[in-house]
Amino acid sequence: MSATIDHRIAQIRGLIRDVPDFPKPGILFRDITPMLGDPQAFTACVELLAERFADQRLDAIVGVESRGFIFAAALATRMKVSFVPARKPGKLPAATDKVSYALEYGTDSLEMHKDAIRAGARVLLVDDLIATGGTAWAAIELATRQGGHVVSAAFVIELTALGGAARIAPVEAFSLLKY
Repeated sequence: MSATIDHRIAQIRGLIRDVPDFPKPGILFRDITPMLGDPQAFTACVELLAERFADQRLDAIVGVESRGFIFAAALATRMKVSFVPARKPGKLPAATDKVSYALEYGTDSLEMHKDAIRAGARVLLVDDLIATGGTAWAAIELATRQGGHVVSAAFVIELTALGGAARIAPVEAFSLLKY
């Protein structure tokens, strides 16, 4: 990793705020909002992701609601590919595909418009964070059901102890920061 990349990673890491006991006691929440509020750090984050996938031929970037939208939309614009939102149920106006998945303390679901990804499209999944991998797995499943080929998944933060990268294998999980 070059000195420039090291500097950008350090800049981003320095702006991630730890919030203890959120959203419940015992959880240490990694808050990205201070980094988003710093134009240089946010730009560096998007640049690093774009550089990592610059040699990939991509057709679409799937962003996971809600913080994943921030990075996925910016990256899709930068890479000149389509942005596809994977949303919580009931938020998309046209016909959708739906996948349910397990959380640490319950279940949830994601939906994607049925016509969002064309068959054979090369897809990058983007979210702010991967923990247990349930949400990423669901988004990958949605893209795959539509005939897309998920070439990789990119995250700003990976909580390595929770095993999310293993859950989405064989899709590669790339993250800028690991905790």
